[in-house]
Amino acid sequence: MSREAARGRLVDRLVETGRIDDGRVADALRAVPRHEFVPESVRGQAYRDRPLSIGEGQTVSAPHMVAVMCDLLDLDRGERVLEIGTGCGYHAAVTAELVGPGNVYSVEYHDALAEQAHDRLDRLEYDVHVQAGDGREGWPEHAPFDACYLTCAAREVPDALFEQVRDCGRLLAPVGDQRQTLYLFDHDGDGWTRTDHGGVRFVPLLG
Repeated sequence: MSREAARGRLVDRLVETGRIDDGRVADALRAVPRHEFVPESVRGQAYRDRPLSIGEGQTVSAPHMVAVMCDLLDLDRGERVLEIGTGCGYHAAVTAELVGPGNVYSVEYHDALAEQAHDRLDRLEYDVHVQAGDGREGWPEHAPFDACYLTCAAREVPDALFEQVRDCGRLLAPVGDQRQTLYLFDHDGDGWTRTDHGGVRFVPLLG
């Protein structure tokens, strides 16, 4: 089976089992070649619905989790998005499929991963802004953002990230240490409200 066929089969299975809806997010998953984002040693597992090691003690999330997070953020084309934790760049590429070129700003703690992700995204013609830095500080030079999400778990979401999301924007983050919960924070113009979207397991936010 070709990699493109394997990718399509994975997404079809996620739709059929009800893990994701058959809509824009599913189309984004179908468009992004996940095998290009993972190390050669695990490339044969790229189209299994599971996290994979990418080096530096980091992982790329399972495709269904990337889809769930994109669904929760309900991203529209043209929205500006801040990602904390670039990793290999896969999640950023899926997000870019939804919001369009030049609208994703991603911060990665590890210099080597940031450089590799930047080069990979550029080679695959994804216009994503990547910088190495402390994700807890966000990327204030390009704020405000319509949405922000973390691909790593914070004990508490840093205030700086909330401050960089515009009024009526949203922020999605795994929160916790040993036990983590995925929370969606929505700004209603006056303040933030939080909804619980279940238990998850992510690597910790570094900094």
